[in-house]
Amino acid sequence: MKKFLALLLMIGCGVTFAAPDAKNILEQSDRARGGGLPGIVWEIKLNSHDGDKVDEQQRLLVKATDDASVAETFEPSRFKGSKLLQVGRNMWLTRPGLSKPIPISPRQRMSGQASNGDIAATNYAKDYEAQLGQQESVDGEACFVLDLKAKHNRATYDKVRYWVSVKRSVGIKAEFYSVSGKLLKTARFDYGNNMQYEGQRIPFVSRMTIRDALIDAETVMEFGTVKVQKVSSGEFDLGQLQ
Repeated sequence: MKKFLALLLMIGCGVTFAAPDAKNILEQSDRARGGGLPGIVWEIKLNSHDGDKVDEQQRLLVKATDDASVAETFEPSRFKGSKLLQVGRNMWLTRPGLSKPIPISPRQRMSGQASNGDIAATNYAKDYEAQLGQQESVDGEACFVLDLKAKHNRATYDKVRYWVSVKRSVGIKAEFYSVSGKLLKTARFDYGNNMQYEGQRIPFVSRMTIRDALIDAETVMEFGTVKVQKVSSGEFDLGQLQ
């Protein structure tokens, strides 16, 4: 009864509660995938299959800040030493034997269903305009549903439909679309990793499973050895990429 009277009092006094903000929800979810942090290092293992065909496993070490990342390949051995550099909206690839870095698009496929942009740190809040839709449940968990539209043509995808956990503030599910609205791929995310930052324990993605929308093709990205640490600006110097 006292709680009910308190609620009536708040209503009578004109107290209102702010609606969830789409941009804030997106910024919070980015942290669990490397966005919005001063520096972060992690390892990625990629396993892909297309029908019965299984590709070689790839292993990379990624170093990233809020606006830049570099991913170095360690496996398979024939790609060892290859690096993928992303600075702002630009991306380059270099391999041993190449005379200079090659400009590439974040939308190009790196391995299986994983695009180059999927390897870099996620910063959806900078690359997409977000619109908040109705809440939906994913595997019994309440989620905000965000419709994301690319701010520029250097974003990895034109449109993304993104389910973010209301309770955990992490992305659980995504659908990736072309500019015409065609569904290209879907993804699911698991968060078995944790990292420490400013006294907080932040969940970090441990697995991203990407499936083609039309054929039986799937890529699993496993994330490990994640830690927050300062990364030297020299790591993102195009002139030293070789």
